[in-house]
Amino acid sequence: MPLHKVVYLSNNTKLYLWKITEELDLLLSEVKLKDSSKARLENMKSESHQKGFLAVRMLLQHLNYTDFDLYYDSLGKPHIKPQGCSIKDVHISISHSHEFSAIAISDENIGLDIEKLKEKTLKIAPRFMDVSHLENLSDEDKIKKATVIWGIKESIFKVKNEVGISFPDHISETPFSLEDKTANATLKFNNNTEVSGENFKIQFDSIEDYIFVCAFKK
Repeated sequence: MPLHKVVYLSNNTKLYLWKITEELDLLLSEVKLKDSSKARLENMKSESHQKGFLAVRMLLQHLNYTDFDLYYDSLGKPHIKPQGCSIKDVHISISHSHEFSAIAISDENIGLDIEKLKEKTLKIAPRFMDVSHLENLSDEDKIKKATVIWGIKESIFKVKNEVGISFPDHISETPFSLEDKTANATLKFNNNTEVSGENFKIQFDSIEDYIFVCAFKK
């Protein structure tokens, strides 16, 4: 199917969602890939990951970019070339989960994560978060909130993209409710020399049985 939804996160930030209903062969026929992307695709063992990879390229083409405009730095963070004669930096973040691929495009450095709601996230919550944030919630809302908090940590990691960041030890979120659809979080990471704190604004929402989370550095 074509573009599923556009979410306007701010004046200069948009989130694009593609719901993957196509067969793999159709996606392959619709996108043009550079050699390094072809090699990466061939090394993917899961058809779901292959479809997610290709759906991201479908989104890029919808925005008049191509796979040739997308590149990755030495730590695997994606970057996008400015269009035309623009000298303004364009930031991109990419995520994929089961039926959805998503990209966020912004003038700001942004991190994006999309996750399918599942009980497993709640079961492993003690490994990555303060579970007191789940007190007095229904079982359904515990799963949702644990998924949001995982997304907060994942999206902040995508902004910083530094080796050694620990989700439970270095990233913390202030109390929030699911109804807020916004939150604040802090990264305190010892980068060999000093402990520094960086604050992030978080936006999140649900789409079908998925949660998406975006992190912006304040």
